[in-house]
Order: sequence, then C-alpha cells, then structure tokens
Amino acid sequence: MFPTQSSKNLKYFLYARKSSENEDRQVQSIDDQISRLTQLSKELHLDVIEIFSEAKSAKKPNNRPIFDEMIKRIEAGEAGGILSWQLNRLSRNPIDSGKISWLLQTGILQSIQTIDRQYLPDDNVLLFNVESGMANQYIIELRKNVKRGIESKLAKGWAPNVAPLGYLNNKEDKTIITDPIRFPLIRKMWDMMLTGCYTPPQILTIVNKEWGFRTRKSKRQGDKELSRSGIYKIFTSIFYTGNIEYFGKHYQGNHEAMITLKEYDQVQIILGRKGKPRPQKHSFDFTGIIRCGECGCLFTAETKRKIIKSDSTIKEYTYYHCTRKTNKVICSQRKAIREDRLIQMISSELKKYDLIPQFYAWALDSIGDTEKESSEKSQKIKMTQEETQIKLHKELEELTRMRYRGLIDDSFYLKEKNEIEGKILRLNDILKNTSEVGGRDVETIKNAFIFMSNLMDSFNKKRLEPRKEFLLTIGNDIKIRDGILSVVPHPWFFPIRENYSRLQEEYLRLEPNKLPINCEQNEALVSIRSRWLGDRDSNPN
Repeated sequence: MFPTQSSKNLKYFLYARKSSENEDRQVQSIDDQISRLTQLSKELHLDVIEIFSEAKSAKKPNNRPIFDEMIKRIEAGEAGGILSWQLNRLSRNPIDSGKISWLLQTGILQSIQTIDRQYLPDDNVLLFNVESGMANQYIIELRKNVKRGIESKLAKGWAPNVAPLGYLNNKEDKTIITDPIRFPLIRKMWDMMLTGCYTPPQILTIVNKEWGFRTRKSKRQGDKELSRSGIYKIFTSIFYTGNIEYFGKHYQGNHEAMITLKEYDQVQIILGRKGKPRPQKHSFDFTGIIRCGECGCLFTAETKRKIIKSDSTIKEYTYYHCTRKTNKVICSQRKAIREDRLIQMISSELKKYDLIPQFYAWALDSIGDTEKESSEKSQKIKMTQEETQIKLHKELEELTRMRYRGLIDDSFYLKEKNEIEGKILRLNDILKNTSEVGGRDVETIKNAFIFMSNLMDSFNKKRLEPRKEFLLTIGNDIKIRDGILSVVPHPWFFPIRENYSRLQEEYLRLEPNKLPINCEQNEALVSIRSRWLGDRDSNPN
C-alpha cells in the first residue's frame, strides 16, 4: 500500500467516479471518495495537483469526457500518477483498461495508487490485467443477469419498469397492482374517449380543472396536473389492455386489465394514424384531418392577400388544396377551396346530426329504459356464460378421469384438453367484461345525443382546434374530391344520418307547438317517435 520513494515526488491527479447504473449503487458517493482519497494522499505524502470527478458509466469507451481529458494531460506530462478508489473506477471496458495498462508499461504513467495498493511500471503486467479483466467481466455478468431477470419477469406476466398511471408497483412481491384512487378515474377517461364526443385536449381540461387530478407522487417528481403528452401516452398504451409491450415485443400481463383490446383498437381509430396522436399545432382551422379523395394525400392551407383598390385595404383569404405529396399517383385535384366554402360544406354535414329539443328529449327518455334493459340482459348473459364455464370445467374433469382409467391415449387427451382450456380462457375474458359492456354502450349513446343537441350553435361559436374536433367527432374518414366534402360517420352515428332528417321534416310540418293538435296529428307524432326510437314503443326488444 505504501508508495515507493520515487513515486512520492510525482504529481498526481485524483480521479473519482460514480455511475448512475445499477452496478455502482453500492459504491461510495463521489464526495466520499474524494474525502477518503484526500486523507490518503496526506497520509502517504502524495502531491495531488488536481481533482477530476464525473458521474458517468465506464462500461463503454469514449463515454467519459473528463476521464479522456485527464489521460491527455498525463500524456502531455502534466502529472505522472493517478489516485483513485479502485481500478474499476478508472475502467470497466477493455479499451480504456488497455490504454491505462500501456501508459503504465511505457512509464508515461508511473503510478496508480488505490485505497489498498499501488501499481507501478515494473509490476507484473498479469496482475493488472487480471484485475482490469475482473472489472470488465463484472459488467458482462451483470448485463446477462439483468437481461435474464427482465426476461423472467416478462415471462411471468409482470412489466419490468415503473407502472403507468392507474397502477402501482408492489415493492414487496415485485408485481403491479391497481391504484385505488387513479384506476377508476383513468377508466372514466377511456370511457369518455370511447364515446367519440371528446378529444384528448378536452378530456385533459376536464381531468385537471374539474376533477383535480394529480399524478402519482415519487421522490423527485409527481403530484402535478396531467400533461398533454401524458394523456396521449395513456390513450396509446397497450398496457391498459392487460398486455405488456417491451422493446417491440408483446407479452401477456398478469396485471388487471382496464380496457379490452377491442376498446383499445377503437380509440386508436378515433385518434387516427395507427394510434399516434394527430398533429396539434396548426395555424389553420382544418389542416391535418382532410384528405384528397383521389390520391389520399392530406389537404394543406395557405393564406393569400388581396389589395382592395377602392379603399386600399388588404383582405386575407385562406385556401385549402391537396398537397399531392406522392409519386405513386398523378393527382388531378388542383383546384383550391376557399375556407368560407369549406365551412359551408362542414356546416351542411353537421346539420345532419343537429337534433331539435323534442327529438333529444325522446332519445333521453328511451335511453333511461334502455339502460335498465341493458343491465337485465347483461345479467342474463352473464348467468348463461357462467353455466357454460361450469360445464367446460366438468368436461375437463371427465376427460382427466378417462385418461387415468386408460380409456383414451395421450395424444387424444392433450388435443381435447387444449381445446377445452382454450374455450375456458376465451370465456373468462368475455365474462370479465360482460357486466361492464352494457353500461358503457348506454354511456356512449347518451354522450352522442348530448353532443348532437344544439350542435350547430356550438360549432359556430368555436374557433381553431375545437372547431376541427367537431368534424372528427362525427367521423375520421374525411375527404374532398372535385370540390365536394364527404365524411364517413362512426358506426353509432350512421343510423341517425340516414333517418333523422326525414323524420324532422315530418315533425316540423305538423307544427306541434301550435295548439291544439287534432287526433290525426297526434297519431302522426306517435308514428314519428316510434320510428325515431327504432319502433321501440311497439316492440321494446
């Protein structure tokens, strides 16, 4: 441990390092290293001319700028010794270890002093290489063990990372459990998104301002409002379906699923672009959502200015046109559409879904009855599913008994066993969601009708992004061809588009607000109401 007489006259650089990686969590902090090494330098009478420290991993070469600077200054002759806690503070990779070893063998580096021993140019090079190799091997083994641990955890159905919002990491048994506070709130956020009547920014405002939502508190962060990127992260994460995505691979998770895969896919369709959030930063009202009906490219917009000769004022006009950003198809859609014309076409499309108060009231009355029936039907369906589940378990038990008695061979037993177990697994997934689906369907219908009540008044009062979202709520397949706008509605809006306008015309012709109404008018109103509700009055089923 004690330095030679010649090394006492050397100038030393003190080098302290701590990595943020797992391999260094038990190593003393940088301040502790510097303090102990400074004390050692006084005990050994070493001339330390400068202290170097950094928090970087040494498992890869060319990853430590301060270390590289120290080596260059040693090569320049500014110092001939290094004072460090252990050799593994200097290197954990063969390239940096080889560089240090060569400097020591050639005498450019005349001493390496650690907390428990000294390395000199005349020492057996084998000892230095063995200790350096052990530091490098530690990293290799650690990487293998970490990878093995992650793969084992994934195979068992647990994500090897921090649980997303709505879930908590159970530190005792290393599993993931539901967050009793945030889980139901985030499920409600998914429900709102599934109605098609809300956009992520609208949900974000409700969550933060009305619900007072706060993120999970950790040591260094959290207990804040949900961010814009955070809500898109929720709506594009497959973790909430009970599955785990890790480096592009999918695994079946053991954590409680918040939504079904069908619901997840539906939200990705609503979001558009394969589940990625739509571009949110635009300077025009309707860019980013309309595509060319001929070539499929997005429509863009540009503003043109015109000087009015009569009063020398400048007027601005916004035009929308196909970007034609494809070489695969020659697009003939070159005529631009002025924004006021586009707004007229959008208004005409939205009017198909703008409900007058009487039709809205009829719909809400029917929803109340439907909600009750939906609950009763769900219970009946669930009872049937449970009976089927019991029957399948009995079949599996009988199959096992037949195998024990030698009545069937292994191949037949395994084939039938796998088939029955597959049915049980599928039925378990269906059974888990049966009791919730009916209620969510009713909620979807209710929110759709709320959205359509006074639709045009709301649209005319909005600007920019919220205005765009009105069109996206109706449907996300929006195209323009030959100057004509077409919108394919979401499935839950299609029956309304096909039937509502005609029924509204009939209703308004009767002028029911002018009293009194005669028997013939009353019968007509009953007929309109029945057709609006899908003949529900005459046939509740």
